Amino acid sequence: MILAAGFGSRLGPLADERPKPLLPVCGATLIEWTVRWLAHSGIRQIVVNLHHKGELIEGELGDGSRFGVQVRYSREPTILGTGGGLRQARPLLEDGSGAPIVVVNGKLLFELDLPEVLRLHHEREAEATLVLRRDEERIWGAGFRLDAGGRVTQFLGHAPVATAEASDDLMFTGVHVLSPRFLDRIPAEGAPCIIRTAYRDLFDARGRLYGFRQRGYWWEHSTADRYLTGVANVLDERLQFPFATHSLRGVDPTAVIHPSAQIDPSTWIGPGVRVDAEANVGRHVQIGEGAHVTAAATLQRCVVWPGTTVVGMHRDTVLTPRAPA
Repeated sequence: MILAAGFGSRLGPLADERPKPLLPVCGATLIEWTVRWLAHSGIRQIVVNLHHKGELIEGELGDGSRFGVQVRYSREPTILGTGGGLRQARPLLEDGSGAPIVVVNGKLLFELDLPEVLRLHHEREAEATLVLRRDEERIWGAGFRLDAGGRVTQFLGHAPVATAEASDDLMFTGVHVLSPRFLDRIPAEGAPCIIRTAYRDLFDARGRLYGFRQRGYWWEHSTADRYLTGVANVLDERLQFPFATHSLRGVDPTAVIHPSAQIDPSTWIGPGVRVDAEANVGRHVQIGEGAHVTAAATLQRCVVWPGTTVVGMHRDTVLTPRAPA
């Protein structure tokens, strides 16, 4: 299940045009990259919950056939939170086989060996497995620790049993694997946070709660500045997508670039883009399909959404068909 029903309020004006999972990154949206990662990892049945501008997400993914998967939707007229969203989607997620459920936040880009996570989840007979990592930015609060066998021994700072084998402090990545029976722990009403309700219940009951330590690339895109940084990370080739169907850096062959325009190598310029005379496309710039960079325009660390016309000088901003943010 991809969690895609958030309001996107931290994005500011950008959220008026697109929900967060539809932020474009080098030729695909965040949610499309997630679907491609899931398909690459062997997942074929995907559920997406929808609220804010959910019709745009449904229009983007359709039935999933172009990715080799089946996508179904759980629509939330009133937002239900992470726990309530899973509770409502449960009939779509369970097939009676007891197969685990992979849950992914729709605002992320990351590297993760999902088959290895699933293997360990099965071997440990886990009720739930949290994907955790070091809080390298020191802004997420961490609060999780694991013992040598991967069992969670500290949960949001709460540790009822001391252990000499505990790992360093880890944060939750927004990716987890659940056994279907775990969904019974979600409160029956309201819009609960699944971490502070169902997960806390499992931890307090000394249940089979495990963690998997992720060490590759991870980034979330909840604000315009984090989005710009995330795009710059991709352009700097800080992560690898073996499932990508196109280059994540460079100029599309269908783009029309005037000979006098200057293009920095750390850019992504999409199909049908036009860059006019004397324009300067500097470092860490992404220009979406069909956009037009007019004569003498200058861009530095910018994201230009598809179909946008760029005039003048811009730095550290997201430009859209409606207005720069």
